[in-house]
Amino acid sequence: MEFLASMGGTASWLLGYVIPFLFVLTIVVFFHELGHFWVARRAGVRVVAFSIGFGPEIAGFNDRHGTRWRLSAIPLGGYVKFLGDDNAASTPDRETLAGMSDTDRRESFFHKSVGARAAIVAAGPIANFILAIVIFAGLFMTVGRQVTVPQVDTVQAGSAAERAGFQPGDLILSIDGAKIETFGDMQRIVSASAEQPLVIEIERGGQRLSLTATPDRREITDSFGNVHRIGVLGIARSTGNGEVKTERFGPVAAVGMATQEVWFIVDRTFSYLGGVVTGRESADQLGGPIRIAQVSGQVATFGVAALLQLAAVLSVSIGLLNLFPVPLLDGGHLLFYAIEALRGRPLSDRAQEVGFRIGLALVLMLMIFATWNDILTISKS
Repeated sequence: MEFLASMGGTASWLLGYVIPFLFVLTIVVFFHELGHFWVARRAGVRVVAFSIGFGPEIAGFNDRHGTRWRLSAIPLGGYVKFLGDDNAASTPDRETLAGMSDTDRRESFFHKSVGARAAIVAAGPIANFILAIVIFAGLFMTVGRQVTVPQVDTVQAGSAAERAGFQPGDLILSIDGAKIETFGDMQRIVSASAEQPLVIEIERGGQRLSLTATPDRREITDSFGNVHRIGVLGIARSTGNGEVKTERFGPVAAVGMATQEVWFIVDRTFSYLGGVVTGRESADQLGGPIRIAQVSGQVATFGVAALLQLAAVLSVSIGLLNLFPVPLLDGGHLLFYAIEALRGRPLSDRAQEVGFRIGLALVLMLMIFATWNDILTISKS
């Protein structure tokens, strides 16, 4: 009986966490690598391998162009390997490059112009942003979004809203110049702006007024037991019958809103990282694969639409992370190509090797730190 119980627990763990995690991560990784692959093919570069995951190959096949499509054992990323690459990080194999025939040189990534190489590298993060826009737009068209008029019904005593002078009946028009159309729009900006003064334009009795409020920082525990430190004004909106509506949008409007959604994630990410650097935010909110797996399992309980939304958010995050100018990441390659374009020749092999080693060290430290945060978070829950 204990064996059957343990098997049941394992099956529940697989269905509850591993499968949603792999679903989300595989979508994001596949489209990132597909961006590299698609542009490389059009630039005339021979793609040796397209892998989802790292390590030993589990399954694969060769297409008619000679590319090996692989599903590998460690599902924590992926890579596209070009002709002339020494490894999955696209560092050059100098011995192979030196012995190439003229035909191979024409199809080698490292013998392409700096502009072509930069386009191939940038295509991965760009594909992540495009994927996020497509997912968000699809959700806006099919599932829609819930809309509640951004009107204040109650003001908590002693709250930031009371200190700022909010009153029941106030209609929120904008925050720091950003138009507010729903109560959710207001909540999203406020939650990411703890202890930061916000200029809020309201309508009261037919007149426009401007209030300055500084959201309090509070710890909020969600239904899964996760603790979040967010900004809170201390105002509430009635959600009775007829107060909450669902709106669906046409393709053009949906794409526009999806683009705004992507930009919001990018903007808030930089705001959070800036807060970490200045000490305003805590770095313990940074998560790694364990946290992603946990959140994926939790979000999956709300349905496929919620899981797709998580995939879109993660796609933006991975696209943005890869653009950071750290050697080993796409942004580091782009930095090297920018230097090459300015100098008229690439950096020396030694300089690039040192750069990649520094980049590897930074990436490993980030992964260790994020995983440690994951362990601490899970141990507290």
